[in-house]
Amino acid sequence: MSNSTTNKAITSSQSNPLNSIQKLGLTLGFLGLFIMTLAFFNVNFPQKAVWLGIAITSILVGIVTYARSTYLSKPAGISNNGIFHKSLTNQGAIAWIIGILLTSFYVVLYWFPSFLGLGENGAENTGIVGFFDPLSYFLNGHVASQWFVYGTFYTVAILGLGYKFILKYRHNKYQLVRTISVMFFQLGFAFLIPEILTKLNPELPYFAKDIKNMWPLNYYFFEDWHLTNMLQGGNLGMFMLFFGIAMIFIISPILTYFYGKRWYCSWVCGCGGLAETAGDSFRHLSSSTQKAWKLERWMIHSVLVMSFVTTIAVIFTFLSNNPDLSFITRNQFIYGIVAFLVVFTGALYYFKRNDLDTDAKFTMLSLVAIIIISIAINFFSGNQNILFIDSYELRKWYGFAIGAAFSGVIGVGFYPLLGNRVWCRFGCPMAAILGLQQRLFSKFRITTNGGQCISCGNCTTHCEMGIDVRSYAQKGENIVRSSCVGCGICAAVCPRGVLKLENGDEEGRINSNEILLGNDVNLMDLLNNK
Repeated sequence: MSNSTTNKAITSSQSNPLNSIQKLGLTLGFLGLFIMTLAFFNVNFPQKAVWLGIAITSILVGIVTYARSTYLSKPAGISNNGIFHKSLTNQGAIAWIIGILLTSFYVVLYWFPSFLGLGENGAENTGIVGFFDPLSYFLNGHVASQWFVYGTFYTVAILGLGYKFILKYRHNKYQLVRTISVMFFQLGFAFLIPEILTKLNPELPYFAKDIKNMWPLNYYFFEDWHLTNMLQGGNLGMFMLFFGIAMIFIISPILTYFYGKRWYCSWVCGCGGLAETAGDSFRHLSSSTQKAWKLERWMIHSVLVMSFVTTIAVIFTFLSNNPDLSFITRNQFIYGIVAFLVVFTGALYYFKRNDLDTDAKFTMLSLVAIIIISIAINFFSGNQNILFIDSYELRKWYGFAIGAAFSGVIGVGFYPLLGNRVWCRFGCPMAAILGLQQRLFSKFRITTNGGQCISCGNCTTHCEMGIDVRSYAQKGENIVRSSCVGCGICAAVCPRGVLKLENGDEEGRINSNEILLGNDVNLMDLLNNK
């Protein structure tokens, strides 16, 4: 009798070998990636549509096969065995290799698309971009672009790895519904509908892209070309314009008031959808230290200021250059912006100043000061640029630094190294706005039952936003944090049912206790403030 046995205990740290079904799934998945790699190196496929279908199907079937064999053979419940012992999930060599490959892909995608085979100046597509031409023709009637290729990969990743996520968290109804939601919105609103609208309206200028994205995440929404295309896009273009504005000022605030930022960040947003599905294996890498928390607040609020200032500058210049296309004059826009900022920030500071941290107050005051001073100097001097440099040049640098380098190269490329919500934590201006609303004007909170907490730390370990959830649970204190995206994983991994996502009355939702546990209370600050 052999002494070699396989440990099937749920708490085992032993690395069990792959079974034959798992190996089959990996083989199918890598086969699809191999076909894509051949296309990248410009291998000529005689029937591109057939081979593209084989590649995408192979990847999806491979993921499904591997996931079913991995998770359906285990009892329902969260199983994160050995995540700190694997090279992939603990910043080992495999994680670094994947991180470098992802980062390199994003660099090429954003700044060197010709390396992907994008035909320039009317030239025919080759490489991986040309490989996707048949699918692009079918959906939108045009040759593929690097963004169509990226959108397809993005959607395949969310669908395939979303199914894996569903199997892993199949015991939790909230996770099932939430994951199906992000899969639905990515496939429909971000991928299929924009492409089909383009095909059905070939005479209209381009303006339909990821319909669920809104400003400021959609930082180009108010740019000259996009505004012009919507204004000249007939009824559909006007619908997109008014729907986009309604999303910012009406729909989003109302939904955030009732449900917190989770309605968008965890149920709709494509960035969050990829983070929750493709990035699920790396959520435990998000730092929960106090230093990371402070850095997060300063960085994300700084990006919000940059986004707001550049948007105002671009709109001002657009109104100056296109008075015939505008509903309002640039003078009316400026007066409206100044009035809005003064009234809103004044009311916020007066009624909610005790709930605002130092960095939030600094962000608010600096935003008002920068905009009003710039307006005063440039407006009365007759300059068409609100700021001291060209508005579109400023927006271009914002798009490069934040829209591309941060959100793409670092935000996704660094999944295996820094966790799956790097962009959402440190750079997303949409998350900053929704977080402010959630912290100050929302019914959402995560309630805790401190008497049941055994301090296992699962909640803190698997919080992708780096929140020290355990410190709140130990005190029985509600979790009301701007950064919380309401993914509910902390509640899903809790073995005692201590945590619960709830919507209730605003009164009493923030019940801070002066108990020195976790990273949310500083002893010296507490003593000095007495």
